[in-house]
Amino acid sequence: MSDADRTRAPRTTRQWVVLGVAALLLAALCLVAGRWQWDRYEDRTAQIDLIEANWSAEPVALADVLDGPGAALPADAVWRPVTLTGRYEPDATVLLRNRPVHSTPGYHVLVPFVAEHPDAPDGIVVVIDRGFVPLGTDGSAPASVPEPPAGEVEVTASLRLDEPPSSRGAPQGQVQAISTGQVLAAGPDGAAWADGRTVGAYGALRAEEPRPATAPVALPAPDTDPGSHLSYAFQWGVFSVGALAGYVLLWRRERGALRGEKVSAGDLLLAAPDVDAATGGTTSRARRPARNGGRGLLSRPTADSDDEDALIDSQFR
Repeated sequence: MSDADRTRAPRTTRQWVVLGVAALLLAALCLVAGRWQWDRYEDRTAQIDLIEANWSAEPVALADVLDGPGAALPADAVWRPVTLTGRYEPDATVLLRNRPVHSTPGYHVLVPFVAEHPDAPDGIVVVIDRGFVPLGTDGSAPASVPEPPAGEVEVTASLRLDEPPSSRGAPQGQVQAISTGQVLAAGPDGAAWADGRTVGAYGALRAEEPRPATAPVALPAPDTDPGSHLSYAFQWGVFSVGALAGYVLLWRRERGALRGEKVSAGDLLLAAPDVDAATGGTTSRARRPARNGGRGLLSRPTADSDDEDALIDSQFR
C-alpha cells in the first residue's frame, strides 16, 4: 500500500464547518437537558422545603386555612396539619386503587368527612384518606375495610391539593385519583348530597379521636428525597463542555499533524510496516542499550536504523 493510500487528506473547510455546527448543536442539546434537570431540582427543593416547614407545624383549625365551601387550598398550606370536628359518612366510602405503599400493592380508604365550619351552617365536606389496606386473596378488592369511628370525631389531617381527575376507568366504588368530585361521584349515592359544600383539597389522616378498634395502615410521612436531578444537571453540563472541547482538540491535533509538530507512539507503530518493506525484513523499532563493559552505553546506530529514521521522518513532512 502506498503512502498516498494510507495518508488521509486534510479535512476541508466545509467539513470543519459541519463538524463545528454538529458540536455546537450537541452542546446546546446537552445544555437544554441540563437546564431541564436543574429546573426539576429547584422544583423538588421547593417541595421539600414546604414539606419540612408544614409537616412538623402545630395543627390549626380548618377555618384558619380554608375560608368555607368552594375554597381552594393555598399553595403554601400544602401538608399543613389541621383539626376537623364533625362526622364521617361511612356509606360513601370509596377505594383508591393502584397506589402502593412501601411497594406493597393495595388500596387507600377514602371517606367523606362533614366538618364544622363557622361560615357553613351545614358544614363543609372534606375527603379524608384514612390509610392503606392490602389486597385480598383474589387481588380485586381488599380483604376488609376498617370502619371509621361513629358519631362526632375530631380528626387531625394534613391538607393536600386535589389531584387532577383521572380519565381511567375503575370498578364501582373505586377511583384512580383523589379528586373530590370523582370520589363523591363514585359513592353509592353519588355526589348530589354534598353539592355546594366541598373544597379544593383533601386530608391525609394523621390521628382520630376517638380511636377506632381497627384502622387502616397509617400513611407514610412524605418523601423528602431530593433525587438525582442535581447530579444529572452537572453531568449534562460536562457533556456540553466535552462536545466543544472535543472539536477544538480534533482541530488542533490535525493542524499539528500537518505541521509535523508531534509524532505519537501510535504514529510510529503505523510507520513500522514501511520500515519492514524498505529494509526487506523485520527491524528493531527501538534502540536497545548494549552491555558495553557494564557501563550501560547505548549501542552505536547502524545503517538500518539510519534508514528507519529517514523513512519515519518522510511520513510526517
